Amino acid sequence: MGDPAGIGPEITLKALSNEELYQTCEPLVIGSAKILVHINKLLGFGLTINSVKNPSEGLYEFKTVDVLDMDNVDMGVFEFNKISKMCGNASFEYVVKAIKLAKENKVNACVTGPIHKEAIQMAGHNYAGHTEIFAAYTNTKNYAMMLAEGHFRVVHISTHVSLLEAIKRVKKQRIVEVIRLANSALKSMGIENPKVAVAGLNPHAGESGLFGMEEIKEIIPAIEIAKTEGINATGPCPPDTIFPIMKGGKYDIVVCMYHDQGHIPTKLLGFNYNHETEKWEGLSGVNITLGLPIIRVSVDHGVAFDKGGKGEASADSMLQAISYATLFSQEKNTES
Repeated sequence: MGDPAGIGPEITLKALSNEELYQTCEPLVIGSAKILVHINKLLGFGLTINSVKNPSEGLYEFKTVDVLDMDNVDMGVFEFNKISKMCGNASFEYVVKAIKLAKENKVNACVTGPIHKEAIQMAGHNYAGHTEIFAAYTNTKNYAMMLAEGHFRVVHISTHVSLLEAIKRVKKQRIVEVIRLANSALKSMGIENPKVAVAGLNPHAGESGLFGMEEIKEIIPAIEIAKTEGINATGPCPPDTIFPIMKGGKYDIVVCMYHDQGHIPTKLLGFNYNHETEKWEGLSGVNITLGLPIIRVSVDHGVAFDKGGKGEASADSMLQAISYATLFSQEKNTES
């Protein structure tokens, strides 16, 4: 359910208030039953919170929210919208428990609510985010972050590093790995021959070396390797035009060279801010970790510490994340 002090618990209950969701999956919340009871009463959801010790005890019925209660939040000191060691540790423990259940095949997929990076580090857990936690606890070396907003999809060569470090990580072997991960992920979603576009690192994709040599030395050789493997890859494409071309339907995914190159266009599509009300009126899009031995999908937004407990948060991204997790689970079951 994410950090208890943010909007994670609220959007979890909002998502599970959707009756249609129970027709496609059996949702089990990993979190704090006390927090969910508090949110349920505070915002008037009218749900029943059913605390369980393992997934087999869940009722999985609409209007009843099954929660595997970690009981790791002291309500006597809990505060909404505050960075705290307690909530950081709680959210970290939820993630680790989800990974454990997935590795034991007790759940089919993990959907993660937003955590706060500073809070989990205050609690002594030195990870940059969800992606790195999942990679570490599944012993995964080759992984990548994919963002999706409808048919608009991006995947990254690097994410949570400085821009200078990101440039250093634009290497042929890594680019090949990410192209492979993207191709495999889209095939698992039912796309038979994914069209994978690879963005350039430099303006105009380097302009034949005038604005940088990374395209010539690293990116083009990687694309050629992918092509020899039968992957429908193209590029390097100028970063300032590739995204509207994908939005128009020519490509199924864009391989991006660094965090903001992929995040900015995706969030431009999925996030809707109203300057008159000074509120976010829609937060859609999902984050999927590719390359893991288990399925992990996340909301594509943060904890929103200005909104926790106020009933203003949008559950759009959470519903989309659950939908993607269900889709990947069904495809995985079909393959097996």
